Amino acid sequence: MGTPHGMSSVLETERKYEVAGSATLPDPAGLAGLDAGAGAREQRLEAVYFDTEDLSLLRAGVTLRRREGGHDEGWHLKLPAGEDTREEIRVPLSRARRTPPAELVGLTRLYTRGAALGPVAELTTRRRRWVYADRRGRELAELVEDRVDAHTMGSETSAMSWREVEVELGEHGQVKLLDRIERELLRGGAARSRVGSKLGRVLGDRLAEAPARHAPKRRVKVGSAVAALLDYLAAQAEQLRAQDPLVRRDAPDAVHQMRVASRRMRSALQAYRRVLDRSVTDGLVEELKWLGGELSEARDSEVIEERLAEVVGELPDELVLGPVSAQVTRSLQRRRAAGREQATAALDSDRYLALHDAIDRLLADPPLTKRARRPARRELPKGVGRAWRRTERRMRAAERIEPGEARDHALHETRKAAKRLRYAVEVARPAVGKPARRLKRRLKQLHTVLGDHQDAVVARPVIRQLATQAHLEGGNGFTYGVLHGREHGRADRAERRVPPAWARLCRRKNVKWLEG
Repeated sequence: MGTPHGMSSVLETERKYEVAGSATLPDPAGLAGLDAGAGAREQRLEAVYFDTEDLSLLRAGVTLRRREGGHDEGWHLKLPAGEDTREEIRVPLSRARRTPPAELVGLTRLYTRGAALGPVAELTTRRRRWVYADRRGRELAELVEDRVDAHTMGSETSAMSWREVEVELGEHGQVKLLDRIERELLRGGAARSRVGSKLGRVLGDRLAEAPARHAPKRRVKVGSAVAALLDYLAAQAEQLRAQDPLVRRDAPDAVHQMRVASRRMRSALQAYRRVLDRSVTDGLVEELKWLGGELSEARDSEVIEERLAEVVGELPDELVLGPVSAQVTRSLQRRRAAGREQATAALDSDRYLALHDAIDRLLADPPLTKRARRPARRELPKGVGRAWRRTERRMRAAERIEPGEARDHALHETRKAAKRLRYAVEVARPAVGKPARRLKRRLKQLHTVLGDHQDAVVARPVIRQLATQAHLEGGNGFTYGVLHGREHGRADRAERRVPPAWARLCRRKNVKWLEG
């Protein structure tokens, strides 16, 4: 994984406005009291957009284009990144290349599901561009006025022309500046664009004519148990999709976020098996478990590397004998690289695409049970209650085991049950309100303590491996012994914090809403 040579990425926060051809807008050179410097700069841009036959990229809010002209010509892939914001990933232009670069095609695989990409539209834009800067010359915002001539490509073609304005936030600008500019543009006759991209305007009719790949087939009653569950599952599915290109590029924390989203979906499906038919959902639960397993090596290596780097950095100099930091980094980075390769291979597999197809089918046509239509406030606490009793059994079992390896394992099982409970509470929280929020806070505290314990338990065998490696290479293993002792102490301290954290969680005010 990682960013291929020549690829770059920027975040764009921008707003688009429709402008009637005859409308007279405020002079951009003095808009909102801003300094436009040298005034308008004129450009001519030629762009060809690529998508699948059913426009799967456009449906997902993604665009892929080849653009000539302008200060940033090249191949551009735009991915959603929040309100008014998209991430633009760029690859330099090659005059000989007319098909999308493999590195960008790979980042679209989840959206295309392996379908071929082809040209769908061609746009010519005559652009006037103003750049606003502060007194120190730092860019605050950019305004462009575009006159666009566009035509679709394929067996049937159509042409259209229009005028629009885009305002993009600069590196040193703030969102409130966009609000100031917008007020003046609206007073001048502009209107916020109804579509998020030029391509959406060109191909809007095709989107309306052809339904999405997995369009919803049934409506569910607002306020019902299944409506709350589906809202939660849809949010996690969106998170899974958002993290896909980030994991492929080895973005910080992306593997962790994808793994958490898969766990949340799996836990919700397990906790609410009486809302959605488990004979249908159990297969999806297994596939989500598979995905989490494929991501685990990359994530676990990342956590251990960060933990050991922190602990080594805390040691007094006299306890660090030899190049310990370098040895830890070298060894664990190899492990992380292997984990990244495993994660990428999973994301490139047909099994992964089939998993997302299954998620889409579930959201479009959920397998409802008789309980599904019951009010969420009445039905969902029952699922939370079952997850609570499961966690309670695991904790009681752990308490009966003497300290040691068996108890470490039992506490880890308790942690997993508590995590499932926490995610079940998240589903119920919008319907239940304050009691669910209170329980989630207490669960988070318990999870933190159990997580500290498990991190120390997992780190110890890795430290022993590093010590063995250092010995075989003729190095000194003293510092690794110190590290091992420290992690043993951390595990003991965390274990002593478990009973009070559990007692606080079990207070009646936290769990009484689960009775019945």
